[in-house]
Amino acid sequence: MPSNQPTDLLGEMYAQWTTEFSANPGISLQLTRWIFEDWQRATAEPEDVTYRTTVIGGVRGILISPLDADRGQVLLVLHGGGFALGSASSHRKLAGHLAKACGVSAFVVDFRLAPEDPYPAQIDDAQAVYRAFVAEGIRPGDITPVGDSAGASIAIALVLRLLQAGEAHPERVITMSPWLDMENSGATIETNNDTDFLITREGLQGNIDRYLSGGASPTDPLVNPLYADFTGFPALYINVSDTESLYADAERLRKLTEHAGVDVTFSVGPGMQHVYPLQAGHLPEADAEIANIAAWYRSGRADG
Repeated sequence: MPSNQPTDLLGEMYAQWTTEFSANPGISLQLTRWIFEDWQRATAEPEDVTYRTTVIGGVRGILISPLDADRGQVLLVLHGGGFALGSASSHRKLAGHLAKACGVSAFVVDFRLAPEDPYPAQIDDAQAVYRAFVAEGIRPGDITPVGDSAGASIAIALVLRLLQAGEAHPERVITMSPWLDMENSGATIETNNDTDFLITREGLQGNIDRYLSGGASPTDPLVNPLYADFTGFPALYINVSDTESLYADAERLRKLTEHAGVDVTFSVGPGMQHVYPLQAGHLPEADAEIANIAAWYRSGRADG
């Protein structure tokens, strides 16, 4: 347990989870997945938003439709959870708040989870959904990958894969608390240990082992975007907290992408927890960040 005390709902939840994991070191992966479904408790239900469970591109997920949203613009939302936890359900309310603020629809992808389906299944599923939206007539630039934590890695890898293949690609990517370093070497995992109530190096390594159980290298650029060439990458929004353990990943991503000439917006929430926008509707700082992301999104839309 971190030595400090949580001061918000998400911090309280993370501290509770950590207590349970410490008291039950042999807890099963399935039970851990059930615990992580509690993520949605941190987020208030957004008003004037409807949800529909459906299949797009052969992949299940939740289609989100805010009232009066532009159906020709869609957020392709890839949830966090270390590639092994989380679901469309755990993140649907966060996606609802973000889609409503942006004035567009969203689809939260229930991609396959590791270790049952290791890399590259998660990126394959994201690409299948992306191609299905394009086939439906949505312009590639109007499909915006959004990812938090491990989902940010998937969102970035999806676009890198499209660039490598010479396919039409999104014009924007939104990331929150990105987890990218599959070598597990981030310095802030240690220096921010007392202020991050969820992330530990041991926990990260467990998820790395699950994700790479098919034999992929931790330095493959699609596994670990910190090894990628970001030339030609679209506009990128990075949200992170300065007191979370993965701050170093976000900072390294900022430097790499800026060096490659990418239009980068780097937004830091002081003293917040991992993926603090999950507290939309419950925490003013989360609501303000959702508004910031939406303003950035709208500023880059083709229709202005």
